[in-house]
Parts: sequence; structure tokens; C-alpha cells
Amino acid sequence: MKNVLRFFVVALVLSVTSISSMAQVYPPEDCPKLEFVMQLRVLIDQPYSVGDTPHGHRVVVPITGGTFDGPQIKGTVLAGGADYQLVNGNGKRTELEAIYSICTDDSICIHVRNRGIIVNDNDASGGLTHYFMTAPQFEAPQSSRYSWLNDAIFVCRPEGLKGFNGIVLNVWRVM
Repeated sequence: MKNVLRFFVVALVLSVTSISSMAQVYPPEDCPKLEFVMQLRVLIDQPYSVGDTPHGHRVVVPITGGTFDGPQIKGTVLAGGADYQLVNGNGKRTELEAIYSICTDDSICIHVRNRGIIVNDNDASGGLTHYFMTAPQFEAPQSSRYSWLNDAIFVCRPEGLKGFNGIVLNVWRVM
């Protein structure tokens, strides 16, 4: 019995050691970096509810226009898109997918599909925590000066502004 117990202790130590040695620590120079691309100020109309569906509570937020600008790009958000939100049963988690188009100041139209999540929960002290991140994908004409938008991963941190009837989206390219 003593040998069996010793075997299990040795096996446990070896497995913990091998698991911890598998964890990779990257030096800062090897970690992804972010490059600011643009800020979109998206105007929205009143949301409407489709109601409870088999996938959750569906809400649609119409996009009515807006503007955007960044170091290499600037223009308007075109009306006609929408943010399609799916709220889970307890209302703490929302999946969203905004589909719309933008038009640069030199008349190049770019399709945008922005997926993300919103999570509202209570932390250990009872305070409300709020997580809201998205990952936009851009579809620009290959022959345009904006084709670089097709070939990268982007992250977005949305925010609201008081007195602004919409949402502000700050977008970075992962380098």
C-alpha cells in the first residue's frame, strides 16, 4: 500500500511539473501590439425587440449614419445597417453582431461586420463589472488604398458618450 501511495505522489508531482513547464511566458517584445486605426461615431435609432427566440432574446438596433476618422482613413458611416443583439436568459450576457458599411472621404465603400460580447456581472464585493469588446472585420476593395484592412485582425473597445445618440467605437489593429 505504501508503494502504491508513493507511486501516486510521484506521478502527481511529475504531472504538475510537466503542466507548469508547458506554460509559455513571452517576453514583451514578442507579445502582440496594438496600433490605433480609427474612431467611429455611429448614430443609432430606437432599438426594437423581436422577442424571445430559441437562441435568446433578440434585439435589433438600426444604424442611421455617423462619421469616422483615424491616421490613414476618414469618412462617413452609411445608414441602413444594424446591430443584431442576442441577450441570454438571465440578461447578463449579450452577443452582438453589427453589420453596416462605411464610405471614405475619397468615395471607397467598405463593408464592416463587428462581432462581440457584453457581460454584466457582480464582482466579489458586490459591485457591477462590465465587459464590452468586439472584433471588427473589414471588407475593402482589393484595388483600393484601404485593402490593408482586409489583411489584419482588429479589436474594438466601444464606449458611450453623454449627449451623443449613438456609440463610439475605438478600433486598433493587432500587430
